[in-house]
Amino acid sequence: MENILLKEESFLIIGKCFEVHNNLGAGFLEIVYKDALEYEFRKAGIPFEREKRYEVNYKGIILAHKFYADFVIYDKIILEVKGISAISEEFVAQAINYLKVSKNKLAIIANFGELKMNYKRIVL
Repeated sequence: MENILLKEESFLIIGKCFEVHNNLGAGFLEIVYKDALEYEFRKAGIPFEREKRYEVNYKGIILAHKFYADFVIYDKIILEVKGISAISEEFVAQAINYLKVSKNKLAIIANFGELKMNYKRIVL
C-alpha cells in the first residue's frame, strides 16, 4: 500500500478547496478563493497562517526579497492558490522552491481557474 505523506491533513485541505470551488465556481480572482478558504479553515478548526513570510538564505546571507506562501496549514503544508487555465511546470517549480526555503515536505497547488477544481501535490 502506498504511504502518502500527511494523508489525512491533505485530504481535509483538498476537501475544503473542493467545497469552495463547488460554491464559487471558476472565474474569480485568487484573492476571493483565499478569503473563502480562510473562512472554511476557521470554521473547520484547521490551523493555518495566511501569507506566511519566508526569508531566502543565499550563501549564508538573507536576501532582501522575501516570499509569501498563500497558506501554511498545520505548520507543515504549503497551499498555493491559483486561478489559471492549468497548473504549469512553472508553478510546480515555484512550489518546490517554497518547500526548500520553508523546509516543509508537502505543497499543494490548488487551481480554481478550471471548470473543475484541480490540484497537484508536490513532495520534496
